[in-house]
Amino acid sequence: MLDTADTTSAQPTARAGSSRAGAANMERILDAALALFARYGLRGTRVEQIAAAAGLSKTNLLYYVGSKDALYRAVLSRTLMMWLAPLRELDAAVDPEQALSDYIIRKLEASRDHPDASRLWAMEIMQGAQLVSTILETELAELVTRTVAVLERWMDQGALVRMEPRHLLFMIWATTQHYADFAVQIRTLTGSGLDDEAFFAQSCEAVTGTILRGVLMRSPG
Repeated sequence: MLDTADTTSAQPTARAGSSRAGAANMERILDAALALFARYGLRGTRVEQIAAAAGLSKTNLLYYVGSKDALYRAVLSRTLMMWLAPLRELDAAVDPEQALSDYIIRKLEASRDHPDASRLWAMEIMQGAQLVSTILETELAELVTRTVAVLERWMDQGALVRMEPRHLLFMIWATTQHYADFAVQIRTLTGSGLDDEAFFAQSCEAVTGTILRGVLMRSPG
């Protein structure tokens, strides 16, 4: 049942970062909320559940976050910021094979280390992204525009096959996040997952090799 008492549009309060203890509490709240939101969704998760998982009272938790909606947005925003960090590092001055390989591996590392974050983001997007539309239209859109310029420069230099750059990004996102979003299916079919070191290495080699072979320009002969 939806907990209507705590779904206002307030944002997480600045009090959370006023001390080391406050910052640690906020991270614990975000981690607990992520696990529950990824499992039950926004409507299926109650503030009391999050508070219990974080080891806080409901009153204490709301002191830090203000509302359940605000906490949900904060969890999704943290996820996006984590994903955008390696994308920001793509630099046209760097060798594209190395840069794209590093980016793909970091995306697979995110799927390995933060699978709940990927699943929650996918759930939100499939439901229309109503609570994160502003984030999509600002931070993500601006960085994608910058990244498109980097990819187009590599294409102009003859280092990458000419294609619509956004489709390359979509392909990387879809492939790498598949390992988190469909982890149960992957484990059923292969008997393993990204938490297994050998399987992770195999996945990195397969994904980077397949994508790079399709987009890198090769010298004849």
